[in-house]
Amino acid sequence: MADEEIFEEEDDYVVVELTDEDGNVFPYVQEMIIPVDGENFALLVPLKDEDEEHEEGCDCGCEDEDDVIIAKMVEDENGEIEYIEPTDEEFKKVEEAYEALFDEEE
Repeated sequence: MADEEIFEEEDDYVVVELTDEDGNVFPYVQEMIIPVDGENFALLVPLKDEDEEHEEGCDCGCEDEDDVIIAKMVEDENGEIEYIEPTDEEFKKVEEAYEALFDEEE
């Protein structure tokens, strides 16, 4: 995750556009927010365009559709939310919190 873009609300979900180091933009949906140690982390899943057709080997990134991203949510100087890469320690804590949520449901 090289850069994050502004997010927009569409109906009942938040779309986050992440930009890689080559300038390619990939839309994600904020699936849930996981609070850990007083900070919020977003679980981001790829936004699928059902009208778009893909061929095997295309370079649009569709082969990575199942990739889920955990991003730390921080407020910038303008009061807007930015999505940044968590540290390894933060990632591990979020992963544990996520697993605990599903253990409680069972």
